[in-house]
Amino acid sequence: MLPRRVVNTHLCWSCLVCASLPSLACGDVEGKLDALFSRVRAVQKKSGEFEMLLCVGNFFGSASETEWKEYQAGVKKAPIQTYVLGANNQETVHYFPDVSGCELAENITYLGRKGIFNGTSGLQIAYLSGTESLSEPTPAYSFSSKDVMELQTSLLSTPKFKGVDILLTSPWPRDVGNFGNSSGEIDTKRCGSVLVSNLATSLKPRYHFAALEKTYYERLPYRNHVVLQETAQHVSRFIALANVGNADKKKYLYAFSILPMNSMDSAELVKQPQDVTENPYRKSRKEAQKAKLLLGAEEEPACQFFFDLSKQQGRKRPSDGKEGRHFQPKQARKPPQPTGPCWFCLASPEVEKHLVVSIGTHCYLALAKGGLSNDHVLILPIGHYQSVVELSSEVVEEVEKYKSALKKFFQSKGKRYVLFERNYRSQHLQLQIAQPGTPYFYVELDTGEKLFHRIKKNFPLQFGREVLASEAILNIPDRADWRQCKSTREEEEALSKAFREDFEPFDFSLLQ
Repeated sequence: MLPRRVVNTHLCWSCLVCASLPSLACGDVEGKLDALFSRVRAVQKKSGEFEMLLCVGNFFGSASETEWKEYQAGVKKAPIQTYVLGANNQETVHYFPDVSGCELAENITYLGRKGIFNGTSGLQIAYLSGTESLSEPTPAYSFSSKDVMELQTSLLSTPKFKGVDILLTSPWPRDVGNFGNSSGEIDTKRCGSVLVSNLATSLKPRYHFAALEKTYYERLPYRNHVVLQETAQHVSRFIALANVGNADKKKYLYAFSILPMNSMDSAELVKQPQDVTENPYRKSRKEAQKAKLLLGAEEEPACQFFFDLSKQQGRKRPSDGKEGRHFQPKQARKPPQPTGPCWFCLASPEVEKHLVVSIGTHCYLALAKGGLSNDHVLILPIGHYQSVVELSSEVVEEVEKYKSALKKFFQSKGKRYVLFERNYRSQHLQLQIAQPGTPYFYVELDTGEKLFHRIKKNFPLQFGREVLASEAILNIPDRADWRQCKSTREEEEALSKAFREDFEPFDFSLLQ
């Protein structure tokens, strides 16, 4: 996630080096114009100028008339160019005289029913006014599936469309909480609009602002591509804002600064933050349209990382050419879904993501749960696969990159490393060198030696750990069983942070 500093209890600042001025987004104003603009002036005095203020939710309320007349008459003036969405109820429809958009007062502009506009910095902003209509004909304060389709078409027909910088809606998108962090008291499976979810899926906004629920919720960033099946794309961030002047002092004003998408380097644009999740709308979209299976949608708590890889290194083909048929990766194909809990797919909200230390395009590194040492790490594919022979060549290539990076890292520390993998009574790949379905145990040493044993039956699940923990090697027999090596979450977070920072000079994923 972008680095952040809190300006005050109502304002959250997302920092990114940018040539353009930052902007502000606000939740339900509900006619409290003086309170809003007074706060904006204070923020401007402290933090400098902003390009614009984007208001979602109910801009007008039951007590709007007196204050609003002063702004209409020019007695009072908004201190910043302010763009607002339309009515969400019949009581406030009369404040918006032109459905196609118009200036309501000096520095206050109604965007219109739906459309796209560009900020002075070049940011592309899509907007949809009102709430989802449940009846026909559509009320003046609502939108229909036709409105959403027209907005989608106007953008998706653009050559090389990648997404929009900002999406403004009043309702939340339905299911936005899937795979993500908790939204508190809001049930995202019942709250919000399915049409808004569909719109967000197709427009792929970098920031999506909404309101109406009188609470603040900043969801973890989510992917806009299917890992291993689609080219990497930028992430989206959904932010719901509270109402102005709320008694609980929840954030209603949010400051952010981003470069327009069309002026960014593509590699910088598609960087995936460490806390990125799967797309929250993908599941419902799949069910509705029978789309492709979501990779890694089932993930389990990483509380049993017993298929451990100690400091990984493993090759897809030995230099002498022997056993060559075992190492050839297949071309990309849809992977099987896990038949039961899989503790390694990187999509589930239950996974202990604090153990993750690096995320590439196709693979990731994580500290082992109950590791043999503080730098006992796992190389894992992001999608659900049992073996390397199930992977496309590009995924195998990234496994090799991680192995090479770890080799250099451990050598810089004057340490030896050993890689092992067990393909026996396991669902998810760590590393693989045999034909699909063949039980085996594989070891690779930093000397280049490779040991392969085909398993027939009754193979000890903890064999790799037991050997490494033995007196003859690491001499830590009390750590042979990962379940006896428990640490607190705080200790695990500290270990992950230390390893991540130490490994950073060798982490190629940070340059992608």
